[in-house]
Amino acid sequence: MKKILIGILAFIGAIAILGALVVALLGMVFSMGEAGVPDVVVVELNLENGLVEYVPDDPFGAAMLSGAVSVRDVVDGLSRAADDDRVVGLVAKVGNGRFGLAQIQEIRDAVEAFRESGKPAVAWAETFGEVSPGNGSYYLATAFDRIYLQPSGDIGLNGLMYESPFISGALAKLKINAQMDQRYEYKNAMNMYTETGYTEPHREAMKALMNSQFDQMVEGIAESRGLAVDEVRALFDQGSFLGEAAMESRLVDGIAYRDEVFALVEEETGLEPEYLYLPVYLERAGRPGERGKTIGLVYAVGAVVRGSSEYEPLSGSFVMGSDSVSAALRSAIDDPRVEAIVMRVDSPGGSYVASDTIWRETVRAREAGKPLVISMGNVAASGGYFVSMSADAVVAQPGTITGSIGVLGGKMNTSAFWERLGITFDEVHTSANTLLYSSSADYSESEYALFQGWLDRVYADFTQRVAQGRDIPIEGVREIAKGRVWSGRDALELNLVDALGGLNTAVDLAREAAGIPAEDPIRIKVFPRKKKMLEAFLDKGPASSHEQVYQSVGAILNRLRPVVKAAETMGVLEQQDRTLTMPPAELVQ
Repeated sequence: MKKILIGILAFIGAIAILGALVVALLGMVFSMGEAGVPDVVVVELNLENGLVEYVPDDPFGAAMLSGAVSVRDVVDGLSRAADDDRVVGLVAKVGNGRFGLAQIQEIRDAVEAFRESGKPAVAWAETFGEVSPGNGSYYLATAFDRIYLQPSGDIGLNGLMYESPFISGALAKLKINAQMDQRYEYKNAMNMYTETGYTEPHREAMKALMNSQFDQMVEGIAESRGLAVDEVRALFDQGSFLGEAAMESRLVDGIAYRDEVFALVEEETGLEPEYLYLPVYLERAGRPGERGKTIGLVYAVGAVVRGSSEYEPLSGSFVMGSDSVSAALRSAIDDPRVEAIVMRVDSPGGSYVASDTIWRETVRAREAGKPLVISMGNVAASGGYFVSMSADAVVAQPGTITGSIGVLGGKMNTSAFWERLGITFDEVHTSANTLLYSSSADYSESEYALFQGWLDRVYADFTQRVAQGRDIPIEGVREIAKGRVWSGRDALELNLVDALGGLNTAVDLAREAAGIPAEDPIRIKVFPRKKKMLEAFLDKGPASSHEQVYQSVGAILNRLRPVVKAAETMGVLEQQDRTLTMPPAELVQ
């Protein structure tokens, strides 16, 4: 049954991937012949579909993400546009894009830096949540000079909520026995299999994280909109705001349709500008940081596994392969032109062994005399923190989810479930603990002792390395570890990170550590470098706001992703061991 399901999903995925390849190639054709930046241009940014950390090298993943905008694209594009006299303004469609809080904060920082050039930055939305939350997207929009809302739209300010699934009741009905354990009480990822709701430590940690993130959101909105913090908290309690109510509450600056917003921008500039989507503008104008001394950039994104990094189109997620990331770090270490390395980490964790493999290369970078700085994205927890902890410096956004220093493991005995279907298992084996990893038997006393010993060993190793890497007494590490997650802002106070900020902050720290003067130009070199054959269609987008070359092949996959995620949760689809991972929870924002 498992193989049949995997086969069906693989077939559907293959068809969608082929379609995406065709779309990408069409994008190449339509964008050929377009070159140069107009003399007067407004940069247009579409954030409706969210952002990705990077576009992968493999052709299938790249095809599925054709036209996708990366965090670095936005940061670099706005930096370039701020200094470009041809650029007279910025218009961004915000709306219902899904972002992590750290991504939102990084883009907010980039928009605010652009505004320092004196050029107008305008955000508009059809709606900030149509019968759904719009907290995060509205928080992002408040970084702009002005916000416009379509007359039929509303602003879904309803507050934050973490929601976690618990399937122990379903497992009990299916006669599946989950045998799990962790180090320690805050390491709660396995609670979904053994509990029916939050334990007290689980609730405590999630509530503290949520409150920290909510405070950041409230404070940011208040500062940007010129409101008192208490006023903003009261607005969240009042719930959603329709157009006119949003105006009266000073949440937006005007009620207008798209064409009216663009007309207002043209009226303000007194010009008739052309419009370029940010990825196209960046490609034509050139990315900042293309000359000077070299700083390497390595992406470590997704669940940590042994093997190669890849993008999983059906689940819509990245995988951080230890082989790929380690090889990228080695290439940067061995490149004599590289003065320092920045590693961008966005990961909830995963395999202990794979995390250790990557960790070793981070240590080798420092041993080679090349400073290593970590830039954390939305999440750098458990295995994501493991690969970060020994760097020269660690940078996180205030809203980054990090920590989760702990370990978990276990297995599910499915023998009773199969018996209900008339399927039984029998075995012959050679040794006392042969059934240690078998899903057809509970742990024996000796096997359980081995399992507990393994948890103790991994936890001791993890905490000891944190103590060494972060220069924290082991007693202090044990106090803040126990598997607990922290916001980036709290992690700074606990000495788990060194600074708050984004990729640019990490680059500045790497520059400083390498002794490169602040006024000297630098070159950012991504490892591994993308193949030239792929560069023809990577990061391509419509040439103007009036062209829609890329069609939504991803919509097919979006319908399949809930099925795939449910199958993964129930163990129908096989996954590598995820022993260093953070608790599953979705932030409803």
